Amino acid sequence: MGGALQGITVIDLSRMLPGPYCSMILADHGARVIAIEDKRFEADDLYLSPVNRNKDHMTLNLKSKEGQSIFFKLIQDADVLMEGFRPGVTERLGIDYETIKKVNPRIIYCSITGYGQDGPYRDVAGHDVNYLSFGGILDIIGEKDRTPCIPGIQIADLVGGGMNAAIGILLAIIARERTGNGQYIDISMTDGMVGLLSIPLDIFQRNNMVPQRSDTFLSHRYACYNVYETADKRYISIGAVENRFWKNLCDVLHVPEYGPLQYDDNHREEILDFFRKAFKKKTLDQWVKELHDKDVCWGKVQDLTEVLNDPLFLARDMVSEVKDDKGKPVTMLGIPVKLSDTPGSIRSAAVGFGGSTRKILAELGYTSGEIQELIEKGVV
Repeated sequence: MGGALQGITVIDLSRMLPGPYCSMILADHGARVIAIEDKRFEADDLYLSPVNRNKDHMTLNLKSKEGQSIFFKLIQDADVLMEGFRPGVTERLGIDYETIKKVNPRIIYCSITGYGQDGPYRDVAGHDVNYLSFGGILDIIGEKDRTPCIPGIQIADLVGGGMNAAIGILLAIIARERTGNGQYIDISMTDGMVGLLSIPLDIFQRNNMVPQRSDTFLSHRYACYNVYETADKRYISIGAVENRFWKNLCDVLHVPEYGPLQYDDNHREEILDFFRKAFKKKTLDQWVKELHDKDVCWGKVQDLTEVLNDPLFLARDMVSEVKDDKGKPVTMLGIPVKLSDTPGSIRSAAVGFGGSTRKILAELGYTSGEIQELIEKGVV
């Protein structure tokens, strides 16, 4: 089976992480993705192989007349166009939505930027940490009364940009089935971060208090939702939000008297101090054995190597191995959205930078001689 998006063609002009992550999601579920790359950036080492699987990759100089001609041939029958330039760049290149929809009215055109196509910050440069900052996320990550902590993954890029763009594209595809027309999608990664603030907003509205780092209901304030160091200097997470789970944990630790005091601020520090000392008495493996069947809501804090070898993720096909175009085995992360009838699949590792250029040009009708001439002229 070809996946839920079989028959959908995506032209991806984006680079780095947000756009390529989005087009990977679409490609994993059967869309044909043609990633357009600029040879000027080949040496920048920004080509992220893990998010460039299942795609064709071609180089193309959009500033050249011949490059524009090739691009419009590609776009005529495409379903989706993605780009991640700063606002105004596509207009200067002559490939903005208003221009493209005259050629292909069914095109779904998705722009991913840091701050959106309008507003006071539209022209401001930024990266993930900046979008986290403006969007109110960074302020609530880290230790209490300490400097905010930058997460180890790019939340704004992946969620605010990549995932939201994928959702927007899928919504537009459904709408096009009804209307027959494509549409423009404006994805702001900072908007995406603000959209994640549901629980902090609820805390603020309930208590008229701005949430503080490591001092909220779901962030270290209470012993029932916390992270503890173990005897071997590893860590275990506890997520016993509901009282029945909390009582089970208190029974394991032989302190049933703390069961009714789960969210009692008068005993909060006392309970936290006890739990910190208790978890340091055994190793992580010992706690895993003791808690695994106790219905407590716990998790061992794992590094990447442990995740890649965890029986859960192996059983769930979240870690797999494919061969690249040179026959070398490559470890791949699996597909988290699992559909029963039209499942996604990992069909190929990332080809090299521009590795599909000749193939795509041949599909467009160019002869081998014409392709070689385009290469020598720097068009591709």
